[in-house]
Amino acid sequence: MQSKLVISPSLKSKSMQKRWEVKIPIENTIVEDFRSKLKTDKIVAELLLQRDIRSFDEAQDFFRPKLEDLHDPFLMKDMDHAVGRLQEAIDEGQRVMLFGDYDVDGTTAVALMFSFLRDTLPLDFYIPNRYKEGYGLSKLGIDVAHKNEVALIISLDCGIKSLEEIAYAKGLGIDFIVCDHHTPGKELPDAIVLDPKRKDCDYPYKELSGCGVGFKLLQGLCELNNWGQERLFQYLDLLALSIGADIVHVTGENRILSFHGLKKLNQSPREAFKVLLTYAKKTFPVTLTDLIFSVAPRINAAGRLRSGKYAVELMISKNTDEILSLAEEINQDNLERRQLDSDITKEALEILKKDTNQANAFTNVIFNKNWHKGVIGIVASRIIESYHKPTIVLTESNSLITGSARSIKGFDVYNGLAECAHLLDQFGGHTFAAGMTLKPENLNEFKTTFEAVVKKTISKETLTPEQIVDIELSFDQIFGVNENRLRIPKLKRIISQFEPHGPENMKPVFISKNVFSTDVRILKEAHLKLSMTQPNHDVVIEGIGFNMSDKYDIVASGLPFDLVYTIEVNRWKDRESIQLNIKDIREVI
Repeated sequence: MQSKLVISPSLKSKSMQKRWEVKIPIENTIVEDFRSKLKTDKIVAELLLQRDIRSFDEAQDFFRPKLEDLHDPFLMKDMDHAVGRLQEAIDEGQRVMLFGDYDVDGTTAVALMFSFLRDTLPLDFYIPNRYKEGYGLSKLGIDVAHKNEVALIISLDCGIKSLEEIAYAKGLGIDFIVCDHHTPGKELPDAIVLDPKRKDCDYPYKELSGCGVGFKLLQGLCELNNWGQERLFQYLDLLALSIGADIVHVTGENRILSFHGLKKLNQSPREAFKVLLTYAKKTFPVTLTDLIFSVAPRINAAGRLRSGKYAVELMISKNTDEILSLAEEINQDNLERRQLDSDITKEALEILKKDTNQANAFTNVIFNKNWHKGVIGIVASRIIESYHKPTIVLTESNSLITGSARSIKGFDVYNGLAECAHLLDQFGGHTFAAGMTLKPENLNEFKTTFEAVVKKTISKETLTPEQIVDIELSFDQIFGVNENRLRIPKLKRIISQFEPHGPENMKPVFISKNVFSTDVRILKEAHLKLSMTQPNHDVVIEGIGFNMSDKYDIVASGLPFDLVYTIEVNRWKDRESIQLNIKDIREVI
């Protein structure tokens, strides 16, 4: 079957070779038994079993998450003390400061708590300047609190390792409640600490975002006062954004919170998000993925280029004119951020291309003192797309070297930095993302040490990106018997209800083998657009592979190929059709 040649492409894009890891099929008798209990498709039954959903009740909870299934907030260590201290501030009219990190998780946490408490007690909020103060709590912010006669600071998405700063606040007579979700150090700060990752905390769900921990504090406050929680649930759209942007697990409690946050957003969207989604040319309904790629970068841009306080002001404002003005400024910040991101990424990739040691290295660690501190984390992520290795991008700020790390599956970058702690002034973060500062004289030794730590931890195979595949399908399995091929099939309608997607609940990925193209085009000199079929099947299906023009020769050769994809809905004007979003293509061997 010969492909139709439409244009001769100039192959500018280069997609990375991947390792395909197809999940071991679940025993057929187990799938059939589960399918019959659910009265659903065999494919859907297997996808649920892969997600460890093994009963009708568990399936019902997965598809219809209920807010009443949220855990009792008082199961979290020291929640009773935290709620009691906050209640004391309310009863005595004490001034409280909300101190949040400058990223999406921190600013949404501040916006949520400020919105809920603004009419209850005297309230300030503070977002540190990324460049003057750096990550986490700062003495400058504490001094502002002291000047304003603040009695209690509640830190959100930060504070778990700020022992010195909290001790300084204590010396000024300021109490602290820490709401954090990062891994604690060996010693906890002298404060009331809410963090499900505390070793002595038995809270049933460990993967809350920083905003999620703040939400649990407010939930506990509602329970203490017998306040109906419906008012608190009005702010779940902010919490859904934090869950998506901070790349925490979308399971358990986070699934409940993000599911209902998206429901709130789509049914009665906050004006700030409506405006930002308009700038992103997104229409309702939106998914968690839409928030991650359309709203989160704009909220982050304020903190990267100016101050995260503008993002908070946007999210808490009730004034339409103010919202429109702030949204315009933040959108301009994002445009500037994108240009910086593009320019610095090009420079960084050029450095790596010229590095003769790069091919055998297990890490990418690059430094330029002139790079913009606000975008180096994004640049690190971009580099991994081309060089799949744990990556640290470093620049200079306030006479120190500061950096952002991003990692790959199989390497915990936080633990890796912990092994280099003797060379660092400060570090913190998660498994896949972290930040650090160090003295210039320690840079070379740090690079050598970090390379050694990674090399002893991961194999060369890990440096090839992995493409997880759920199930093998033939094209005709996408449609049910006698289904109209011009309409969206039932299978797609059901797996759409697997949303919201994120870590531990990724979008289902399928593989189809022995595929032939019937039409191939290159869009914008980068993207592969094709029509495909399989022998002995009468289904012709459309697909698109973004930045996969280098696969053109494979699909246009007239020979069979295998492909990995997700099933999407392509909307054009008033027409909806199935389209495969191609993740990778491979010649049949």
